Amino acid sequence: MVEARIQKHVDTLMERYPVLEVCRDDIVKAYMIMEDAYENDHKLLIAGNGGSAADSEHIAGELMKRFRTPRPVPEEFKQKLLDIDQERGENLAKNLERGLMAIPLVAHEALTTAYINDVDGMGVFAQQLYGFGRKGDVFLGISTSGNSKNVISATVVARALGIRVIGLTGVSGGELAEVADVAIKVPEEETYMIQELHLPIYHCLCLMLEDKFFGKGEA
Repeated sequence: MVEARIQKHVDTLMERYPVLEVCRDDIVKAYMIMEDAYENDHKLLIAGNGGSAADSEHIAGELMKRFRTPRPVPEEFKQKLLDIDQERGENLAKNLERGLMAIPLVAHEALTTAYINDVDGMGVFAQQLYGFGRKGDVFLGISTSGNSKNVISATVVARALGIRVIGLTGVSGGELAEVADVAIKVPEEETYMIQELHLPIYHCLCLMLEDKFFGKGEA
C-alpha cells in the first residue's frame, strides 16, 4: 500500500495531468528506488541529450537546494560554522541549505569535451558514471526515444557497478525501458510532447523526496 505522503503528491499529479495515469505505478516505483538510495547515503546521477540535458540540470537544481520546503542545516553544523568563523559562519548558518546529492552528467564541459575529442563521443556519460558512481547509487537516464546511444552505454556501466537504473522515456520505451529497473514511459510519441510530460513527473519525484527528507518533523 502506498504511503499517504506519497499518495498525495501522485494524486495531485494525476489530477493535473490525467494522461499520466498509465505511469502511476512506475512513478511510485521510481520514487521508492530514489528514496532508498538517499536513505542509505547514496546519490542520483542524471543524463540526457538536448532538452533532456536541460532536464538533467533542472532535476539536480531541485534536489541540491530547497524546492518548496526550507532545509536549514542542523544546529550542530551551525555551531561548527560559528566556531570556525564567527562572522562568515553566521551568514553561512543562516543561508546554507541541505541537499540531496544529484550530479548531472551533462554539466562538466572540460571533462566531457576532452573525452569526446580524445576517446569516445558515445561513452561520455559512461565515463563519468564510472568515475562518480558507486554501488547503491541511482542512474536516471532521460531519453525521449529510449535509444540514445550515450545513455544506453551509461546503463551498461551502471549495471556493472551495481547502480540501479531508472528510465524516463516516451511511449515506446526503446532499449532503455528494456534494461532499466523501472521505466516511466509517458504516453506520447513526439519529442516535444514527451518532454512536456517529463517535467511534471520529475517535479513530483523531487517534491516527494523533499517531503520525505525535509518535511515537517524531519531532523
